Amino acid sequence: MSVVAWASVAVFLGAYALIASERIHRVAAALGGAGIMLLIHATDAGAAFFSEASGVDWNVVFLLLGMMVIVGVLKRTGVFEFLAIWAAKRARGRPYRLMVLLVVITAVASALLDNVTTVLLVAPVTFLVCARLALPAVPYLIAEALASNIGGAATLVGDPPNIIIASRSGLSFNDFLVHMAPMVIVLMIVFLGLCRVMFRKAFIYDPIRAAEVMQLDEHEAIADRRLLWQSLAVLAVVMAAFVLHPVLHYEPSIVAILGAGILVAVTRVTTEQAIEEVEWETLVFFMGLFVMVGALVETGVIGKISQLAVEATQGRLGLTTMVLLWASAGLSAIVDNIPYVATMSPIVADLVNANGGEHAQVLWWALAFGADLGGNATAVGAAANVVVLGIAARNRHPISFWEFTKYGLIVTLVTVALVTPYLWLRYLA
Repeated sequence: MSVVAWASVAVFLGAYALIASERIHRVAAALGGAGIMLLIHATDAGAAFFSEASGVDWNVVFLLLGMMVIVGVLKRTGVFEFLAIWAAKRARGRPYRLMVLLVVITAVASALLDNVTTVLLVAPVTFLVCARLALPAVPYLIAEALASNIGGAATLVGDPPNIIIASRSGLSFNDFLVHMAPMVIVLMIVFLGLCRVMFRKAFIYDPIRAAEVMQLDEHEAIADRRLLWQSLAVLAVVMAAFVLHPVLHYEPSIVAILGAGILVAVTRVTTEQAIEEVEWETLVFFMGLFVMVGALVETGVIGKISQLAVEATQGRLGLTTMVLLWASAGLSAIVDNIPYVATMSPIVADLVNANGGEHAQVLWWALAFGADLGGNATAVGAAANVVVLGIAARNRHPISFWEFTKYGLIVTLVTVALVTPYLWLRYLA
């Protein structure tokens, strides 16, 4: 590799170390790293801001912005208080039952929507219900972020890496349902068991609080019914457009921005009120992260790592599948899984063709499982993780990099280990 390539690696590792150590704010670390990448010519303005392969993924940024505005308007209706009371009553105030309910809702919603959209909708409910039951919100938020990445793996529209893979491979929505969804259901059952063990200290039952919640009427929480119906109508159209992406061919970012614009235009909510809930720090952090990772793409670092992994398998399909699964999980833990999958997709396409086309489709499932599940390993491995950290900090429940990662690593190792025999027995044995 060139001197610039090695320098870009050093800059990325330095910025990542600062993010992990939390010695300076993660936004400052990401923007500082991005600035240095531009300064040393590891990337340039054209690549950083306009390249689909190595630039800021504006689809992700504007998807987040649009959904944050929609959620901000929804919050003014009282619907999140309604859902919080409903969930607490269904769980009868039992902390673990509540986590199971919220995690299952998150996973199912993430399979139908983008996982980032799901955590944006579920997080406000989590804060409210935990406050009602005097429970710590952080374990619930971490569990929801992890569940969103697992559940999102089930469908084509559930996780951004899956959309990239489908575009490159020609796989359909039904292909993902048949090949990914069955294993995701198994992983979710195991994950619920892990939650019982990992977060056991947070499950403190308060019978007095539980009794108080059971006496509440969730319908009284709705503050503006007209705004609620307007917001739900727009949200339903946005969700339908997400699901129908393969037919309509509108990017989720366009759908989200249009939905946000329509919602603000047809309601009495002012622009200032609509953008109050926008996590500007999270959006800027993503931009800095995309520029840094894009610099690694531009200098050939990520491509070189991927090629070395491929060469090590010596053309054997079984070995290639296992290396791709675990290498994807490992690399997606370090860099955001969206640019990683965008970089690996052309390589996997060549490998599929070289190994017999349809017979080698298992490589696409290895890439999808590895990237989707590997994103759980660290706080910056997946977009949903970063969004949850931003929301938590904004609501004065900060989650440190290591607090998230110590749970994420366990979940990633267990889930990827379970996927390994699944791929081997179903496609290779």
